Amino acid sequence: MPISDNFSSILTKDFEINFLQCDANGFLKYTELCNLLQLTASEHSEMGGINFIDMQKNDQAWVLSRMRLEIKKMPRWKDRITIKTWICSLENSRSIRGFDVLLYNNKIIGSETFWAVFNTKTRRPEGLSLPHEHFEKFPNNRPTTIAFSKIELPDFCDYSFEKVVRLSDLDIVNHVNNVKYLEWCLDYADSKLIQNQKILSLDMNFLKELSLNDKVLIEKTNIDKSTFFGIKNNLKTCFALKLNWI
Repeated sequence: MPISDNFSSILTKDFEINFLQCDANGFLKYTELCNLLQLTASEHSEMGGINFIDMQKNDQAWVLSRMRLEIKKMPRWKDRITIKTWICSLENSRSIRGFDVLLYNNKIIGSETFWAVFNTKTRRPEGLSLPHEHFEKFPNNRPTTIAFSKIELPDFCDYSFEKVVRLSDLDIVNHVNNVKYLEWCLDYADSKLIQNQKILSLDMNFLKELSLNDKVLIEKTNIDKSTFFGIKNNLKTCFALKLNWI
């Protein structure tokens, strides 16, 4: 697709939170927050000519590799929020993208994400085939106080749970959507802490893709004010999550 006449290197998009996106406490679900960030990133990529349809001409797609969220407060039902996104860096097969979430012009959430270009036939990373020089990069405009990082999972777990990948878990790239990993883990997190908005920050590492009918083991470990989750398939870690509590 051609570059949009309205294209800008920084995109701001408004959303009104509806009841389908909210938890039982009336606040936006953490998974729905991640969905809104993805939708905003997708629209920005589409306006700049590097979205999924454009990239599929070369059998390419963006896949999320790492993500960090720092949360001051979560929006709730009927709040109108603004999400701002920009590219911090884009080189070869890798890109760092930032997000700010604003409520009444006050920043309430920051997110730094790390993306890779993925060949949907070979299932391997490769350099982006499309031009991106028209995107101004903002390497010094980082949205979080701490950058995303590799999660070191504990070598023991307190609890483990089994799951099988179902059709509803898959996305347009035909693997488990990244938000699904978070959803699976939060189902086994402390519900009182979730309901009382006690997540201060969270980090996610997406390590290996999962496909239909894969059998996984979800491992959970509590250490001080952090909860670690690891999702494994055939003893290999596919996803790691660290929740930091207030």
